[in-house]
Amino acid sequence: MATIGFHCAHEQIAPSQLLADVVHAEASGFGAALCADRLSPWTTRQGQSGHAWSWLGAALARTSLSFGVLSSPGQRYHPAVLAQAIGTLAEMFPGRFWASFGSGQAINEHVTGSGWPRRELRERRLVECVDAIRLLLAGEEVSHDGLVSIDRARVWSRPEASPPLLGTALTEETAHWHGRWADGLVTTGQPPEVLRRIIDGYRQGGGRGWLALLVHLSWAPTEDEAIDLAMDHWPMGAFGPSVVLEIETVDGFDELARHVTEEQVRAAVRVSADLEQHVDWIRADLELGFDEIYLHFVGPDQGRFIDAFSSDVLPAFAEEPHEETVHENE
Repeated sequence: MATIGFHCAHEQIAPSQLLADVVHAEASGFGAALCADRLSPWTTRQGQSGHAWSWLGAALARTSLSFGVLSSPGQRYHPAVLAQAIGTLAEMFPGRFWASFGSGQAINEHVTGSGWPRRELRERRLVECVDAIRLLLAGEEVSHDGLVSIDRARVWSRPEASPPLLGTALTEETAHWHGRWADGLVTTGQPPEVLRRIIDGYRQGGGRGWLALLVHLSWAPTEDEAIDLAMDHWPMGAFGPSVVLEIETVDGFDELARHVTEEQVRAAVRVSADLEQHVDWIRADLELGFDEIYLHFVGPDQGRFIDAFSSDVLPAFAEEPHEETVHENE
């Protein structure tokens, strides 16, 4: 059965409300959850950015869902610190937690004051970090001198089996590169031809793991309200990867957002008042080969979205009784 998950948008919703929202989402039929580890929102209007790792402990304890987190080791997080966080959650909630890694975004990472490396250095640093995290989660003592430095690190509290470590990709090139090491791939909603190339890139790079898609969407009872929500709360969806990865401040994104058009937002956010249209979009995603679809409603009222999709979207993908999603790293 397809897994339709709820995306927990820390940059939009206060942590306490987001915890209530994900509990509501599970009770309403969503089968898994995903969040991104961010230090900053994208725009001033969003106005939140809870600490994902702190919040995940509460969310895993309050639900029975499987949770994934998108994070970036190497600058804001030393790999040993991140490995300890992963080990603790995976030990407490076996089979219910996984992490996906990317090379980072300047808006979250520039705060260390150490400069934002060029892309090839960020990717090399990511591989060094992933290799170290795998060894640490296996119980080994790790020392390393490279783009990151590690001195005799060890993670003492760990799960019996290490959780899956996935790669996060926005382009075919990055997906191909992740295929060398990642237990699966996470990407975001783009035109079908682009998603096909991303999937092919991961497989051709050697990737054999599961595929997850994060979809940005706007729904409301009327089309006008749906597009207004998308324009107000997710204009950055119109920005390409080079912009998203390189701009360092909320002010920079705010300035760019002033010039975004409705056409650009509709190209990046699935905007429709028709719930059957959202069903059709999800079906098309599954036909591309994605195993898990995570729905990110870009508006502030998550409860209204959860209730509407629980009634008129999720049942289309529930031919079988819901079973808890379990991810094991073989």
